[in-house]
Amino acid sequence: MKRALFIAMLFAIVGGIVFAETQVGIVLPTKDEPRWIQDQTRFLDALKSAGFSAKVLFSQGDSAKEKANVEALVSENIKVLIICPQDGTAAAAAADLAHSAGVKVISYDRLIRDTTSVDYYVTFDSFQVGKAWGDYLNSKVPAGSKGNNLYLYAGAASDNNSFIFFEGAWSALQPKIADGTFIVRNSEKATGLAKKAKLTRDEESQIIGQVTTNWNFGDAKNKAEANLTAAPKSAKGTVYICAPNDGTARAIADAFAADKDVRTYYITGQDAEIASIQYIIDGKQSMTVLKDVRTLVKDAIAAAVAYMKGQTPPVTTYYNNGKKDVPAKPTAIVVVTKDNVKKEIIDSGYWPASDFTGLK
Repeated sequence: MKRALFIAMLFAIVGGIVFAETQVGIVLPTKDEPRWIQDQTRFLDALKSAGFSAKVLFSQGDSAKEKANVEALVSENIKVLIICPQDGTAAAAAADLAHSAGVKVISYDRLIRDTTSVDYYVTFDSFQVGKAWGDYLNSKVPAGSKGNNLYLYAGAASDNNSFIFFEGAWSALQPKIADGTFIVRNSEKATGLAKKAKLTRDEESQIIGQVTTNWNFGDAKNKAEANLTAAPKSAKGTVYICAPNDGTARAIADAFAADKDVRTYYITGQDAEIASIQYIIDGKQSMTVLKDVRTLVKDAIAAAVAYMKGQTPPVTTYYNNGKKDVPAKPTAIVVVTKDNVKKEIIDSGYWPASDFTGLK
């Protein structure tokens, strides 16, 4: 009797494992960057608290692995897929696969392009992120001065956000490039288009092609070092650096700080990573854009829950992905500098004070 009961219980347990369903599948680009580990933790914690089962898989910079991840999650009968694409265009195939299985597809942080299989886009206002970089650098230029050294860097050309970030930055910086306040020191394409306020995607692509970091720390450092090697002493001194995120900002900052001809630099960033907040406290990075992942995750989960309940998430704008206008509700951003780091990072509970040294 005991043996029969044990076997029955074992089958019940195994059966539960085999037939258990994951309600929300989440695919993130890589586990090698702090940002995405942060997202993973907050997704799983929030969904568990909300009473939903979820699984997070990482694509590790490989679009084929990304598609395989989606296939695996679809086989677990997910109802909603939240995916941050490694490559916005390549991810269309994964979105199509999920959509054809009746899964609602939420594009997270980066927009999936060239497919109608995207139901919703959860993002920060990427244009405003880029504009915040340009506005910050503009604010540090002495009034009336001309010929200030500007170095432009961008994210990966495969990421649609890189274009939106750049568009925002260009909207603020271009007037100052056009009137001679800034001289772009590391992009002939940007110099050639200096008089053009609104760039086509192809023109943006030409500039990004020259200044891309591929979101890679090593690429960013190598590109910055190559730019400095090629630059005359007159292109150094005080420099203004538009860097696309915190990881690349630290790598670029290290390269510029090591050049004996660079006296002062101002450099942008985004994501409010712990290491970059420390750099800001130490005066090695000038600013970052806090995109509060807690809010972004909350918005993504709210959208997923709405779909599982047969409802529609809130919409305040649309983003065209080349095939459709994707409904979205962009999340607000916050500029963080040494002056407000305690208020925005510590007092808000984003990171604990114990993570930092020299905090005042």
